[in-house]
Amino acid sequence: MLRGRAGEQAEIDRLLAAARAGTSGVLVVRGQAGIGKSALLDYAHERAEGFRVLRGTGVEPEAELPFAALHLLLRSGLDRIDALPPAQAAALRGALGLGAAAPENRFLVGLATLSMLAELAGDGSLLCLVDDAQWLDRASLDTLLFAARRLEAEGVVLIFAAREGLPAAGLPELHLHGLDRTAAAGLLSPDMSPDVRERIIEEAQGNPLALIELPAALTAGQRAGRLNPVEVIPVTGRVQEAFEARIRSLPEPAQEALLVLAADGRGTLGGLVRAGVSPADLEPAERARLITVDDAGAAFRHPLIRAAAYRNAPLARRLAAHRALARALDGEEDADRRAWHLAAATAAPDEEVAAELERAAERARTRTGHAAVAAAYERAAELTPDPARRSARLAAAAVAAGDAGLMRRANALAAEVSGDLDDPATIAHLTQARAHLEFERGTPAAAGRIIADGARRAAGHPGRPVTGGPERAAYLWVEAIRCAWFSGETGLAAEAEAELSRLMGHALAEHAGPAGSGAAAGAGADAGAGAPGAVPWFRAPLLTGTLGLARFVAGDVAAAVPLMTTLAEGYETAELGVPGLLMAASLGVPLGRPDLCERLAARVIEDCRERGMVAWLTLAAQDRLVARVGQGEYGEARSELDEALGLAAELRQDHRVAHLTCVLAWLLAHRGDERGCREAAEEGLRYAGPHGLALASATGAWALGLLELSLGRAQEALAHLEGVSPERAFTAAVQFAPDQVEAAVRAGHPDRAREPLERYLEWARHVRRPESDAIALRCRALAEDEEEHFAMAVHAHAKAEEHSTGAAPGHGGVEFARAVSGHGGGGQPYQHARTRLVYGEWLRRARRRADARTQLRAALEIFDRLGAELWAERARAELRATGDVPAAPRRDGDPLSVLTQQERRIVAMAATGASNRDIAARLFLSPRTVGYHLYKAFPKLGVSSRAELSGRLDGRLTTP
Repeated sequence: MLRGRAGEQAEIDRLLAAARAGTSGVLVVRGQAGIGKSALLDYAHERAEGFRVLRGTGVEPEAELPFAALHLLLRSGLDRIDALPPAQAAALRGALGLGAAAPENRFLVGLATLSMLAELAGDGSLLCLVDDAQWLDRASLDTLLFAARRLEAEGVVLIFAAREGLPAAGLPELHLHGLDRTAAAGLLSPDMSPDVRERIIEEAQGNPLALIELPAALTAGQRAGRLNPVEVIPVTGRVQEAFEARIRSLPEPAQEALLVLAADGRGTLGGLVRAGVSPADLEPAERARLITVDDAGAAFRHPLIRAAAYRNAPLARRLAAHRALARALDGEEDADRRAWHLAAATAAPDEEVAAELERAAERARTRTGHAAVAAAYERAAELTPDPARRSARLAAAAVAAGDAGLMRRANALAAEVSGDLDDPATIAHLTQARAHLEFERGTPAAAGRIIADGARRAAGHPGRPVTGGPERAAYLWVEAIRCAWFSGETGLAAEAEAELSRLMGHALAEHAGPAGSGAAAGAGADAGAGAPGAVPWFRAPLLTGTLGLARFVAGDVAAAVPLMTTLAEGYETAELGVPGLLMAASLGVPLGRPDLCERLAARVIEDCRERGMVAWLTLAAQDRLVARVGQGEYGEARSELDEALGLAAELRQDHRVAHLTCVLAWLLAHRGDERGCREAAEEGLRYAGPHGLALASATGAWALGLLELSLGRAQEALAHLEGVSPERAFTAAVQFAPDQVEAAVRAGHPDRAREPLERYLEWARHVRRPESDAIALRCRALAEDEEEHFAMAVHAHAKAEEHSTGAAPGHGGVEFARAVSGHGGGGQPYQHARTRLVYGEWLRRARRRADARTQLRAALEIFDRLGAELWAERARAELRATGDVPAAPRRDGDPLSVLTQQERRIVAMAATGASNRDIAARLFLSPRTVGYHLYKAFPKLGVSSRAELSGRLDGRLTTP
């Protein structure tokens, strides 16, 4: 019976009742050792009538073994692993060591675990209890937290019990505090003297374990009142000391047996016997109620008893216990445990043991246990006698810690690496790890400087390049250019471009021999031309395209566009990995190719989902979002933004969250959501500015400028857009130049429209895209009409005969007509509508009301269809000014407006024929949750089956 926990018991009962009704729930129970967390889990187990129950416990000696705790939790249900989708089943088998190791797929393992929990719940309910979660290995913890955050409609209850410090942000928590005085007194025997009872209650501080164990350590005389004053010790320390006293009272063989059990962590009888423990030696500890023993093995009754058994032994005996356990673990399946016991038994540098740990690290890498990789390499480094090899292992540990999201640990490990590394691969890996940490926690500019330093070291000294160094250095310079793009550091971009060109040129000269040395200087320009057979590294389209990006960052459009086009048009044959494809997708924006950007970003997203490379998903999603907004797919973009923001927050990608928040503000500006836009922009800019995220800051400023322009506040719009330096954010400055031109003209400052006009015209001339040409014509029409109205009036008379063609008299009218023709209702409907609007306004001012109505009605139809409310209202106002009576805004034209964002995404995929399982895999949900959302969405749409969806939606959605 639990005392003093009525509120906590009620919370457990609520979770179980909800699960019986099909709703999943998660709870993290926190509190100090002995406070009653395990007892509350026992209560949940007792109350879970009709539930399938899985129970696991974090074990401190196994905290460095990847997925050890997950295996313990799922072991009774692993017969259902074949029911999972093949890719998920393979990933989970590989993680648990039950099959061949899968590629990098830690989030696929998380999805497989989510699917497994849903599968084990079946048509009923499932209760998962995880005790001592603070000792879960990091791979198991990350996997279970991934699943926990996505549980929704599976009928699963997942409860963690942990001491303080377990990272579980975003999950419901229940903090256990000490029992009140009445409940505490109820746990004490009535045969104690009143003074002793008061002393125990005071010292126990409401801790139930202390209330039970402290009296057990008293003699009969002490219980009767002969208790001397003692030094005040924290309650857990007092309890542990009580356990140590009880252990010291045992026979020597029993103490040795408890030490081996404490060092082991698993406690199987067979393993203990192989390590030299006799079952008879465990009997005294069992009689003393320190351990339990059954057919499965032996276990301590509480983690504090295990700690006491281990701490009670001198160092020499602890080392001997680990050596005995290492000798007992001779099977391949126990290679990792053997390596760690050998390490625990070694007090001085030992290369053989270090090599064993390195092999354990590489096995953990194949199972995506990055935290375990880091720990194994770090301990291997500590045991490595050779300084150079020690640095290489520390570098590997730093890289793995960064991959695991352990940023502070990674920084500390990287700082320990000596500066005399000479292996290009190790230098490159360490540089990337340090730069990644700085990029995500500091500033992209500082990350770029770290990369620049590493690139120089990897390449070797001029005239004495290290084998493989130039190629490693070249790809580091690619990363430096990416950092310069995000940060707006044109100096870094120029330096990286020069160094990359030099490396490529030198390699080209060596490849061509003496006869080709004269071509070296032009290597950057023609390195992407290709060569028969395998393409040498210095001709890789990725390098050439990145050179183009560096020149674009510096504002050299003429030089940049041909180089970027090499990658944009050569990606199919370039054998690019995910980073290369993502770079190609990103170039779609500066090349005026949103179609390319969306197509490649979608490909990267699909690849990342299949391979579990979720960290790249947010970057790919950002590119795709920009393309979606440009193409007027606002509903889909908002749904994907919500998902990307949630994922970036979960991955602790703070910079990405800020950038995506600025993109959200930009989307909301298009939609006309003034309050939402301002709030998102403020949030994003508050972070982006101090962290040197120039591209994100420019996006946030663009969002506010666009919003003000749509509200008719041209002066305020101009202030926001002019506040962005084209030198630091040239990509964004080119894209928002048309808005800046319009704001300047409308604010009565045509002179301030000249620079952004030239900026945009220069870019449009080189990218030569129909949409950019049309927008350029619109900008010219706006600027030239205001500046040359007298001459244009004269010209209008001369061109009066052209009235019947739909072109207004005067140069400005011709430009507007050509701009509208260029859009042609194509891939950027928002820009098409903007051109129609300004053309209609110009025609109205020219008193050609009938022609103006044609343009304004077309603009209004597009704005209404897109849901761009503020621009639609401006079109209506203009129509009313012509004497027209425009239709009222459509409030019910979109049948999907009744759906939540999640329902909208799921319905979109279901309409294409995708199964619940397929949808779940793509959205990182369980199939039951997908079914739950469809069950809610169908009545809202007035359909009863998938077959009716396509006709009902009528092409209103595109799949994510």
